[in-house]
Amino acid sequence: MKTVIALMCIFSLLINSSCKNVIEKEGYVNVEGGKIWYKIVGEGDGIPLLILHGGPGSRSCSMIPGFSLLAKDRPVIFYDQLGSGNSDRPTDTTLWKTERFVNEIDLLRSALELDNLHILGHSCGSTFLIEYMITKQPKGVKSVIFSSPHISSPDWMADAKILLSQLPVNVQDTIFKYEALKNYNAPQYLVATDSFYVRHMSRKSWPIIPNIECENVPGFNDQIYEYMWAQRSLILLAPLRILIEQLTYIKSPNQYFLWQVNMMKQDQKLCTNIKNYLGMQVLKLLMMQHIRQWSINQKKVYEVISKFLNEVEKIK
Repeated sequence: MKTVIALMCIFSLLINSSCKNVIEKEGYVNVEGGKIWYKIVGEGDGIPLLILHGGPGSRSCSMIPGFSLLAKDRPVIFYDQLGSGNSDRPTDTTLWKTERFVNEIDLLRSALELDNLHILGHSCGSTFLIEYMITKQPKGVKSVIFSSPHISSPDWMADAKILLSQLPVNVQDTIFKYEALKNYNAPQYLVATDSFYVRHMSRKSWPIIPNIECENVPGFNDQIYEYMWAQRSLILLAPLRILIEQLTYIKSPNQYFLWQVNMMKQDQKLCTNIKNYLGMQVLKLLMMQHIRQWSINQKKVYEVISKFLNEVEKIK
């Protein structure tokens, strides 16, 4: 009799294990327009953290070295948005709309069974994250982290014009000349705009030197960037416009926010008035520069974000 019971228990275990969906640590998920690539780092007991990279048209590989430090406590999920990095690269411009990028998040969550999670959006990734929180009102999101967020294109452009006016006159003239000609690939224009980026977007030399995680990963997708935003960041197109006032719709007693900012004037203004916009219960500010803050200040980023996530998980 004992032998029969034991065999039945073993059989039951085999049935349960065979029915359980095994989530691969790296793979692809079907979304509208193609497949998106993802990678899961870490197996800690904490609630998973999903990372949304910027761009649009950038890739997640540059974020893996720094944010993988958080994998000591929890799984950290990186993915490339459609058209970016290791994901499929369709050329249909009707796919490059905020709504489709937002739907990606739900499809990825469903495929990876991310019922409860934290979400971090960097730069343009924060735009999609804000839209996700507003339009989907998703369940199971324990906290949201906005890293150098893009939340207001008009404010960003106003700030950029101020910073542009501080460049040497000959550099300004070069930028204005080639933008008027719509020749955004002219070597002189690229050099001039690089001088803007190295002053205001990156603590390191520009262009960014690739890390090992980005080896053999397709580079920046200019088609998406130029369609949804603009050439080289200094002019504005409509599809990425989002107003600060929309953030009022993210209020929830069950969600907690970490706001990590760069030093554009719009961010300094938000530092002063942020509680009026979000009504958040938990807020910490980590002052960084826009590009590569996770690789330059890995220890600081890890300490602040890790502490924030652990504090949120203690709150019932």
